[in-house]
Amino acid sequence: MRKLIIGMTALALTAPAFAQAAPTGTLKEVIAKGIILTIEGVGDVDITYKPDGTWTGKNEALEGAIGGPLTGKWRVDGEKFCTEADIQPGESCTVYPKDKKSGDTFDVTSDQGTAKIKIK
Repeated sequence: MRKLIIGMTALALTAPAFAQAAPTGTLKEVIAKGIILTIEGVGDVDITYKPDGTWTGKNEALEGAIGGPLTGKWRVDGEKFCTEADIQPGESCTVYPKDKKSGDTFDVTSDQGTAKIKIK
């Protein structure tokens, strides 16, 4: 039992070494500034990313249809930006173009289709 406790303690102390690297380039801008996501048939969704790995989105039509705010989770996986909406379980990961900054607009394609992104 003592070996198990020592092993678990050692693992807990080394866990930060396995933490993901801080996002760079486009993903750093996206997370820091947020985006305007334009989806055909839905319109613009103003999304803000929080450091705790959650996001919130604003779109009056969607909020009215679901009866509340748009929320979800995000994470970075290498070059991919992975998100999941609380109203639609299932993570979607997308590769974003490199070296984009605030004010830039570009298209991204995921298994859910193509959308336009503008970094705020």
